Amino acid sequence: MTRSRSPLTTLTAPGRLSRRAATTLAFASVSALVLAGCGGGEEGTDGADGGDGGDGKAVVAAIFSGPTNDADYNAVGLAALNAAKAAGAEVSFTEKVAVPDVEARLTEAVGDGATVVWTHGSQFYDATAKVAKNNPDVNFIAEYDGVPKDQPANVWTIDRQFHLGFYGIGVLASKLSKTGTIGYVGGLSLPFSMAEVHAMEQAVKDSGASTAIKPVWTGDFNDAAKAQQFTTQLLGQGADVIVGSLNVGSTGTFQAFEGRAAGDGWVTAKYTDKSAAAGEHYAGSVVYDFEKPLADVLAKIKAGEEKGNYPLGFDTGVTIKLAEGVPADAKAAVDKAMADVKAGTVKVELNTAKIG
Repeated sequence: MTRSRSPLTTLTAPGRLSRRAATTLAFASVSALVLAGCGGGEEGTDGADGGDGGDGKAVVAAIFSGPTNDADYNAVGLAALNAAKAAGAEVSFTEKVAVPDVEARLTEAVGDGATVVWTHGSQFYDATAKVAKNNPDVNFIAEYDGVPKDQPANVWTIDRQFHLGFYGIGVLASKLSKTGTIGYVGGLSLPFSMAEVHAMEQAVKDSGASTAIKPVWTGDFNDAAKAQQFTTQLLGQGADVIVGSLNVGSTGTFQAFEGRAAGDGWVTAKYTDKSAAAGEHYAGSVVYDFEKPLADVLAKIKAGEEKGNYPLGFDTGVTIKLAEGVPADAKAAVDKAMADVKAGTVKVELNTAKIG
Protein backbone atom coordinates (compact mmCIF):
# COMPACT_ATOMS: atom_id res chain seq x y z
CA MET A 1 0.00 0.00 0.00
CA THR A 2 1.15 3.56 -0.56
CA ARG A 3 1.93 5.75 2.40
CA SER A 4 2.16 9.53 2.14
CA ARG A 5 4.01 11.48 4.81
CA SER A 6 3.96 15.14 5.69
CA PRO A 7 7.41 16.74 5.43
CA LEU A 8 7.90 16.89 9.21
CA THR A 9 6.78 13.41 10.23
CA THR A 10 9.29 11.64 12.48
CA LEU A 11 10.07 8.06 11.44
CA THR A 12 11.30 5.20 13.60
CA ALA A 13 14.53 3.30 13.05
CA PRO A 14 14.18 -0.50 13.07
CA GLY A 15 17.12 -2.91 12.94
CA ARG A 16 18.77 -3.40 9.56
CA LEU A 17 20.14 -6.35 7.62
CA SER A 18 23.55 -6.41 5.99
CA ARG A 19 23.65 -4.70 2.62
CA ARG A 20 23.92 -7.84 0.52
CA ALA A 21 21.27 -9.70 2.52
CA ALA A 22 18.96 -6.70 2.42
CA THR A 23 19.34 -6.38 -1.33
CA THR A 24 18.57 -10.07 -1.87
CA LEU A 25 15.50 -10.03 0.33
CA ALA A 26 14.25 -6.63 -0.74
CA PHE A 27 14.11 -7.51 -4.40
CA ALA A 28 12.80 -11.05 -4.16
CA SER A 29 9.57 -9.99 -5.82
CA VAL A 30 10.68 -6.94 -7.81
CA SER A 31 11.73 -8.84 -10.92
CA ALA A 32 8.16 -8.36 -12.07
CA LEU A 33 8.94 -4.65 -12.46
CA VAL A 34 10.58 -5.21 -15.81
CA LEU A 35 7.41 -6.86 -17.09
CA ALA A 36 5.12 -4.32 -15.46
CA GLY A 37 6.67 -1.07 -16.63
CA CYS A 38 3.26 0.58 -16.42
CA GLY A 39 0.68 0.39 -13.70
CA GLY A 40 -0.96 2.22 -10.85
CA GLY A 41 -1.68 1.91 -7.17
CA GLU A 42 -4.20 2.99 -4.63
CA GLU A 43 -3.52 5.46 -1.86
CA GLY A 44 -3.47 3.89 1.57
CA THR A 45 -1.22 2.89 4.46
CA ASP A 46 1.47 0.26 4.24
CA GLY A 47 2.83 -1.86 7.03
CA ALA A 48 6.56 -1.35 6.71
CA ASP A 49 8.36 -2.68 9.79
CA GLY A 50 11.89 -3.38 8.59
CA GLY A 51 14.37 -3.32 5.77
CA ASP A 52 12.43 -5.93 3.80
CA GLY A 53 8.92 -5.02 4.90
CA GLY A 54 8.79 -8.30 6.81
CA ASP A 55 7.62 -10.26 3.78
CA GLY A 56 10.41 -10.09 1.21
CA LYS A 57 9.08 -7.04 -0.61
CA ALA A 58 11.25 -4.16 -1.71
CA VAL A 59 10.80 -1.08 0.48
CA VAL A 60 11.02 1.98 -1.76
CA ALA A 61 10.71 5.49 -0.33
CA ALA A 62 10.33 8.48 -2.64
CA ILE A 63 10.80 12.17 -1.92
CA PHE A 64 8.95 14.76 -4.00
CA SER A 65 9.49 18.52 -4.07
CA GLY A 66 5.84 19.47 -4.48
CA PRO A 67 2.32 18.08 -4.19
CA THR A 68 1.80 14.79 -6.00
CA ASN A 69 -1.54 15.99 -7.39
CA ASP A 70 0.09 18.82 -9.37
CA ALA A 71 -0.62 17.21 -12.78
CA ASP A 72 3.03 17.97 -13.44
CA TYR A 73 6.48 16.68 -12.46
CA ASN A 74 5.53 15.28 -9.06
CA ALA A 75 2.45 13.53 -10.41
CA VAL A 76 4.67 11.83 -12.97
CA GLY A 77 6.90 10.64 -10.14
CA LEU A 78 3.97 9.28 -8.14
CA ALA A 79 2.77 7.34 -11.18
CA ALA A 80 6.17 5.64 -11.39
CA LEU A 81 6.12 4.84 -7.67
CA ASN A 82 2.63 3.36 -7.96
CA ALA A 83 3.82 1.22 -10.85
CA ALA A 84 6.57 -0.15 -8.60
CA LYS A 85 3.94 -0.86 -5.97
CA ALA A 86 1.74 -2.66 -8.48
CA ALA A 87 4.74 -4.82 -9.38
CA GLY A 88 5.19 -5.92 -5.77
CA ALA A 89 7.21 -3.27 -3.96
CA GLU A 90 6.22 -1.74 -0.65
CA VAL A 91 6.29 2.03 -1.13
CA SER A 92 5.97 5.29 0.74
CA PHE A 93 6.54 8.90 -0.18
CA THR A 94 7.06 12.35 1.27
CA GLU A 95 5.79 15.35 -0.70
CA LYS A 96 6.31 19.13 -0.59
CA VAL A 97 9.93 18.80 0.52
CA ALA A 98 12.14 21.88 0.25
CA VAL A 99 15.84 21.56 -0.54
CA PRO A 100 16.96 22.58 2.98
CA ASP A 101 14.80 19.78 4.44
CA VAL A 102 15.66 16.92 2.11
CA GLU A 103 18.67 15.61 4.04
CA ALA A 104 16.52 15.10 7.12
CA ARG A 105 13.80 13.41 5.06
CA LEU A 106 16.38 11.09 3.47
CA THR A 107 17.74 10.13 6.87
CA GLU A 108 14.24 9.45 8.16
CA ALA A 109 13.43 7.23 5.19
CA VAL A 110 16.55 5.18 5.87
CA GLY A 111 15.67 4.92 9.54
CA ASP A 112 12.18 3.73 8.67
CA GLY A 113 13.60 0.73 6.84
CA ALA A 114 13.69 1.76 3.18
CA THR A 115 16.05 -0.39 1.12
CA VAL A 116 15.87 2.05 -1.81
CA VAL A 117 15.36 5.81 -1.52
CA TRP A 118 14.50 7.82 -4.65
CA THR A 119 14.69 11.62 -4.78
CA HIS A 120 12.64 13.05 -7.65
CA GLY A 121 14.36 16.22 -8.83
CA SER A 122 17.97 17.13 -9.61
CA GLN A 123 17.95 19.81 -6.90
CA PHE A 124 18.14 16.95 -4.38
CA TYR A 125 21.26 15.29 -5.77
CA ASP A 126 23.88 16.76 -3.42
CA ALA A 127 21.92 15.82 -0.29
CA THR A 128 21.20 12.35 -1.71
CA ALA A 129 24.89 11.70 -2.38
CA LYS A 130 25.82 12.89 1.11
CA VAL A 131 23.31 10.65 2.88
CA ALA A 132 24.20 7.73 0.60
CA LYS A 133 27.85 7.92 1.65
CA ASN A 134 26.75 7.69 5.28
CA ASN A 135 24.44 4.72 4.61
CA PRO A 136 26.31 2.21 2.41
CA ASP A 137 23.78 -0.56 3.20
CA VAL A 138 20.98 1.32 1.39
CA ASN A 139 20.57 1.97 -2.34
CA PHE A 140 19.71 5.44 -3.60
CA ILE A 141 18.29 6.71 -6.88
CA ALA A 142 18.84 10.37 -7.67
CA GLU A 143 18.23 12.60 -10.68
CA TYR A 144 20.93 14.68 -12.32
CA ASP A 145 21.41 16.62 -15.52
CA GLY A 146 24.49 14.84 -16.83
CA VAL A 147 26.83 12.45 -15.02
CA PRO A 148 28.05 13.65 -11.61
CA LYS A 149 31.63 13.45 -10.42
CA ASP A 150 32.46 11.32 -7.37
CA GLN A 151 29.14 9.47 -7.56
CA PRO A 152 28.83 7.21 -4.46
CA ALA A 153 29.03 3.44 -4.91
CA ASN A 154 25.40 2.95 -3.85
CA VAL A 155 23.80 5.64 -6.05
CA TRP A 156 22.10 5.36 -9.41
CA THR A 157 21.38 8.56 -11.29
CA ILE A 158 18.66 9.21 -13.84
CA ASP A 159 19.99 11.70 -16.39
CA ARG A 160 16.97 13.70 -17.52
CA GLN A 161 18.55 15.00 -20.74
CA PHE A 162 16.01 17.79 -21.17
CA HIS A 163 17.88 19.08 -24.21
CA LEU A 164 16.77 16.11 -26.31
CA GLY A 165 13.07 16.91 -25.93
CA PHE A 166 13.66 20.56 -26.64
CA TYR A 167 15.46 19.74 -29.86
CA GLY A 168 12.18 18.21 -31.03
CA ILE A 169 10.22 21.18 -29.69
CA GLY A 170 12.57 23.49 -31.57
CA VAL A 171 11.74 21.66 -34.78
CA LEU A 172 8.03 21.99 -34.01
CA ALA A 173 8.17 25.68 -33.09
CA SER A 174 10.17 26.58 -36.18
CA LYS A 175 7.67 24.78 -38.42
CA LEU A 176 4.70 26.47 -36.73
CA SER A 177 6.04 30.03 -36.64
CA LYS A 178 4.81 32.42 -39.30
CA THR A 179 6.66 35.48 -37.99
CA GLY A 180 10.00 33.72 -37.68
CA THR A 181 10.23 34.49 -33.95
CA ILE A 182 9.91 31.97 -31.13
CA GLY A 183 9.68 32.83 -27.44
CA TYR A 184 11.04 30.60 -24.66
CA VAL A 185 9.71 31.09 -21.12
CA GLY A 186 11.71 29.42 -18.37
CA GLY A 187 11.69 29.67 -14.59
CA LEU A 188 15.23 29.81 -13.21
CA SER A 189 18.18 30.28 -15.55
CA LEU A 190 19.75 26.94 -14.60
CA PRO A 191 22.20 24.98 -16.77
CA PHE A 192 19.51 22.58 -18.01
CA SER A 193 17.43 25.55 -19.14
CA MET A 194 20.36 26.95 -21.10
CA ALA A 195 20.77 23.53 -22.69
CA GLU A 196 17.11 23.55 -23.73
CA VAL A 197 17.48 26.88 -25.53
CA HIS A 198 20.72 25.84 -27.22
CA ALA A 199 19.09 22.59 -28.37
CA MET A 200 16.27 24.60 -29.93
CA GLU A 201 18.87 26.78 -31.67
CA GLN A 202 20.53 23.63 -33.01
CA ALA A 203 17.18 22.37 -34.28
CA VAL A 204 16.61 25.61 -36.16
CA LYS A 205 20.11 25.50 -37.62
CA ASP A 206 19.80 21.85 -38.64
CA SER A 207 16.52 22.59 -40.42
CA GLY A 208 18.06 25.43 -42.38
CA ALA A 209 15.47 27.90 -41.11
CA SER A 210 16.22 31.47 -40.04
CA THR A 211 13.91 31.45 -37.02
CA ALA A 212 14.98 33.65 -34.10
CA ILE A 213 14.58 32.49 -30.49
CA LYS A 214 13.94 34.97 -27.69
CA PRO A 215 14.45 33.37 -24.26
CA VAL A 216 13.27 34.87 -20.95
CA TRP A 217 13.27 33.60 -17.37
CA THR A 218 10.63 34.57 -14.83
CA GLY A 219 12.67 33.56 -11.78
CA ASP A 220 10.07 31.04 -10.62
CA PHE A 221 8.83 27.81 -12.21
CA ASN A 222 5.46 28.11 -10.45
CA ASP A 223 4.56 31.81 -10.74
CA ALA A 224 1.71 31.91 -13.27
CA ALA A 225 1.30 35.69 -13.05
CA LYS A 226 4.90 36.33 -14.06
CA ALA A 227 4.69 33.72 -16.79
CA GLN A 228 1.64 35.45 -18.23
CA GLN A 229 3.37 38.83 -18.08
CA PHE A 230 6.54 37.62 -19.81
CA THR A 231 4.58 35.69 -22.43
CA THR A 232 2.45 38.73 -23.22
CA GLN A 233 5.62 40.76 -23.72
CA LEU A 234 7.08 38.17 -26.08
CA LEU A 235 3.87 38.07 -28.10
CA GLY A 236 4.01 41.85 -28.33
CA GLN A 237 7.56 41.58 -29.68
CA GLY A 238 6.45 39.42 -32.59
CA ALA A 239 6.81 35.91 -31.22
CA ASP A 240 3.96 33.71 -32.38
CA VAL A 241 5.11 30.44 -30.79
CA ILE A 242 5.82 30.29 -27.05
CA VAL A 243 7.80 27.35 -25.69
CA GLY A 244 7.21 26.89 -21.98
CA SER A 245 9.66 25.23 -19.59
CA LEU A 246 7.69 25.65 -16.37
CA ASN A 247 5.77 23.72 -13.75
CA VAL A 248 2.58 25.28 -12.36
CA GLY A 249 3.63 28.53 -14.01
CA SER A 250 2.67 27.07 -17.40
CA THR A 251 -0.92 28.16 -16.78
CA GLY A 252 0.28 31.74 -17.16
CA THR A 253 1.64 31.09 -20.65
CA PHE A 254 -1.77 29.68 -21.62
CA GLN A 255 -3.63 32.66 -20.15
CA ALA A 256 -1.57 35.08 -22.24
CA PHE A 257 -3.25 33.67 -25.35
CA GLU A 258 -6.78 34.32 -24.13
CA GLY A 259 -8.64 36.62 -26.50
CA ARG A 260 -6.39 35.87 -29.47
CA ALA A 261 -8.05 34.54 -32.60
CA ALA A 262 -7.91 30.84 -33.37
CA GLY A 263 -4.73 30.06 -35.28
CA ASP A 264 -3.05 33.23 -34.03
CA GLY A 265 -0.07 31.66 -32.31
CA TRP A 266 0.87 28.49 -30.48
CA VAL A 267 2.11 27.52 -27.02
CA THR A 268 3.86 24.38 -25.76
CA ALA A 269 4.46 22.93 -22.30
CA LYS A 270 6.60 20.43 -20.43
CA TYR A 271 6.39 17.29 -18.29
CA THR A 272 2.75 16.26 -18.90
CA ASP A 273 0.00 16.55 -21.49
CA LYS A 274 -1.67 19.85 -20.56
CA SER A 275 -4.23 19.95 -23.36
CA ALA A 276 -7.16 19.96 -20.91
CA ALA A 277 -6.07 23.30 -19.43
CA ALA A 278 -4.25 25.01 -22.29
CA GLY A 279 -6.96 26.00 -24.75
CA GLU A 280 -7.08 26.08 -28.54
CA HIS A 281 -3.58 27.54 -28.99
CA TYR A 282 -1.91 24.53 -27.38
CA ALA A 283 0.49 22.71 -29.73
CA GLY A 284 1.78 19.98 -27.46
CA SER A 285 4.20 19.09 -24.69
CA VAL A 286 7.47 17.33 -23.97
CA VAL A 287 6.08 14.49 -21.87
CA TYR A 288 8.13 12.52 -19.33
CA ASP A 289 7.40 9.04 -18.00
CA PHE A 290 9.50 7.68 -15.12
CA GLU A 291 7.73 4.32 -14.82
CA LYS A 292 10.10 2.39 -17.09
CA PRO A 293 13.25 4.18 -15.90
CA LEU A 294 12.41 3.46 -12.25
CA ALA A 295 11.55 -0.16 -13.02
CA ASP A 296 14.75 -0.62 -15.02
CA VAL A 297 16.95 0.88 -12.31
CA LEU A 298 15.32 -1.24 -9.60
CA ALA A 299 15.96 -4.30 -11.75
CA LYS A 300 19.62 -3.27 -12.14
CA ILE A 301 19.97 -2.93 -8.38
CA LYS A 302 18.35 -6.33 -7.90
CA ALA A 303 20.93 -7.79 -10.28
CA GLY A 304 23.74 -6.38 -8.15
CA GLU A 305 24.50 -3.20 -10.10
CA GLU A 306 24.41 -0.68 -7.28
CA LYS A 307 25.85 2.27 -9.19
CA GLY A 308 25.14 3.57 -12.66
CA ASN A 309 23.62 6.23 -14.87
CA TYR A 310 20.30 5.86 -16.68
CA PRO A 311 19.84 8.40 -19.51
CA LEU A 312 16.35 9.43 -20.51
CA GLY A 313 15.64 9.67 -24.21
CA PHE A 314 13.02 9.16 -26.86
CA ASP A 315 13.10 5.41 -26.19
CA THR A 316 13.37 5.66 -22.41
CA GLY A 317 10.74 7.96 -20.96
CA VAL A 318 10.57 11.02 -23.23
CA THR A 319 8.16 11.81 -26.02
CA ILE A 320 6.57 14.82 -27.67
CA LYS A 321 2.80 14.61 -27.57
CA LEU A 322 1.18 16.93 -30.09
CA ALA A 323 -2.30 18.41 -30.17
CA GLU A 324 -4.71 17.26 -32.86
CA GLY A 325 -4.77 20.70 -34.45
CA VAL A 326 -1.06 20.77 -35.28
CA PRO A 327 -0.54 20.73 -39.06
CA ALA A 328 0.50 17.41 -40.60
CA ASP A 329 3.82 18.73 -41.92
CA ALA A 330 4.84 19.91 -38.45
CA LYS A 331 3.90 16.55 -36.93
CA ALA A 332 5.92 14.74 -39.58
CA ALA A 333 8.94 16.96 -38.91
CA VAL A 334 8.80 16.24 -35.17
CA ASP A 335 8.43 12.50 -35.77
CA LYS A 336 11.46 12.55 -38.05
CA ALA A 337 13.49 14.54 -35.53
CA MET A 338 12.74 12.05 -32.75
CA ALA A 339 13.53 9.11 -35.04
CA ASP A 340 16.83 10.67 -36.12
CA VAL A 341 17.87 11.28 -32.51
CA LYS A 342 16.94 7.71 -31.52
CA ALA A 343 18.86 6.31 -34.49
CA GLY A 344 21.90 8.41 -33.70
CA THR A 345 21.91 10.15 -37.07
CA VAL A 346 21.38 13.44 -35.21
CA LYS A 347 23.50 14.19 -32.16
CA VAL A 348 21.97 16.86 -29.93
CA GLU A 349 24.74 18.81 -28.26
CA LEU A 350 24.55 19.31 -24.49
CA ASN A 351 25.45 23.00 -24.33
CA THR A 352 24.91 24.64 -20.95
CA ALA A 353 26.68 27.91 -21.80
CA LYS A 354 24.96 30.87 -20.21
CA ILE A 355 22.81 33.01 -22.49
CA GLY A 356 22.85 36.78 -22.30
